[in-house]
Amino acid sequence: MAEHHSGPVEMGAPMDYAEHEKTYDFFISATKYGTLFCVALLIAMAAAFFTTMGFFSSLVLFILLNVAGFFFLR
Repeated sequence: MAEHHSGPVEMGAPMDYAEHEKTYDFFISATKYGTLFCVALLIAMAAAFFTTMGFFSSLVLFILLNVAGFFFLR
């Protein structure tokens, strides 16, 4: 049958809230900048394939979009 304990219940190690906050902040930053990278890549690819920009112009566009996005997302 079930055991009934009357003493304190151990739930493992105490929470490290500072480490939890650092992990959450890293996750949010990685998600934000990863999304920026993917969107900039898609825009640059669309510019390269569907316009007459070419590879190097769309590479410059990709870099500029990432720099501008990094500036605005900080």
